[in-house]
Amino acid sequence: MTYAETLAYLYEQLPMFQRVGAAGFKKGLGNTLVLAEAQGHPEQKFRSVHVAGTNGKGSSSHLLAAVLQAAGYKVGLYTSPHLREFTERIRVNGRELSPEYLVQWVAKWRHLFEQVQPSFFEMCVALAFSYFAEQLVDVAVVEVGLGGRFDSTNIITPLVSLITNISFDHQALLGNTLVEIAGEKAGIIKSGVPVVVSQFQPEVAEVFRREAAAKLAHLVFADEIYGAQFSAEADPETGLRPLALRQHGRPYLPNAELGLPGDYQQLNLTGVLATLDELRAQGFRITEAAVRAGLRQVTKLTGLRGRWSVIGRRPLVVCDTGHNAAGLRMVMSQLARVPHKLLHLVIGTVNDKDVPAMLALLPNEGVFYFCAAAIPRALPAAELAELGRQAGLKGQAYESVTAAVAAARTAAGPDDAVFIGGSTFVVAEVAELYADA
Repeated sequence: MTYAETLAYLYEQLPMFQRVGAAGFKKGLGNTLVLAEAQGHPEQKFRSVHVAGTNGKGSSSHLLAAVLQAAGYKVGLYTSPHLREFTERIRVNGRELSPEYLVQWVAKWRHLFEQVQPSFFEMCVALAFSYFAEQLVDVAVVEVGLGGRFDSTNIITPLVSLITNISFDHQALLGNTLVEIAGEKAGIIKSGVPVVVSQFQPEVAEVFRREAAAKLAHLVFADEIYGAQFSAEADPETGLRPLALRQHGRPYLPNAELGLPGDYQQLNLTGVLATLDELRAQGFRITEAAVRAGLRQVTKLTGLRGRWSVIGRRPLVVCDTGHNAAGLRMVMSQLARVPHKLLHLVIGTVNDKDVPAMLALLPNEGVFYFCAAAIPRALPAAELAELGRQAGLKGQAYESVTAAVAAARTAAGPDDAVFIGGSTFVVAEVAELYADA
């Protein structure tokens, strides 16, 4: 098969959560272990860091990979979902998986897929681990796909586990309370393996304490060691945002800058810095210069996109993948500080979200361009527009993300602002996001 035919086979034959929802999620590690055993357990052939959480796990994974690359290590990075191209999910030192490798790997193991019938995500994990082992990476940063305990990535035994944040998302699969959701995330904690929790959240802290104690795993609440605040807005030319970091209450890395200007990155940085400390304790050489370089050059080093990405000026145009209540609330708070005459919002979502709760977080003084990403799981634009009308939001439906973005940009004056988001899959269809690719 060609690369295009290989992708078509994977999308058509293997149920994919991002496209179809719960039907694409297989609870349990059995299929992943069968695939791993057939391949000779590649997950045992490289060192790793495991990253879970509701919000921030993708950014944290990219930040860790960037710093480790800047420190001179050969770094694998596994994240999901992809935005534009499947190969974005699997990188080594920022370089995406080669299409040729994917074609050859699928051809080699296709017979096994037909026997095991894995989910799309189970296949992706097996592919990533095989690739990292063959590439002889020094360390791989592995992002959990959904939850933790039963996530396919949870067959690894990492050097350190990082859990970023607990908030409401995917309740149908993970539980309806924060304690239940935290219990699923805590499932990545392994016997004797240190675990870093980015934020001390009183309502779930005991879940992590109990699981870590049961596994004899050293537990660190990162924000009890580190503090991170942006000291100014991002530089309009470079996109870099000045940081004021603290370690045990004292200034740390003065004049550091971050290449991800979203307010919510302040919450991620504590966990990233504490995880780097755990790696240093295990022999990794990570200098302050490497930390500075990784934080500053994260998008260049790892290719991360869609986190408060500015893709236009006059009018200002911003994309962000925040899509649950906690994430969207922070994004809207930052958007409110952006100087503008009129705010234009291109919004789409998927059909298994609490859409009324999401719409309640959006500014009712804006003009809305409701749309649906080109996936089966997308909520139809007309339905979203009607729910928006009921929530007091003014706007209309468009037949595609591209049409909605074009309409917003045409309508916006030079002193207006345009926001594009509500769903990872909406942001994925914004062509300008890849202009520098």
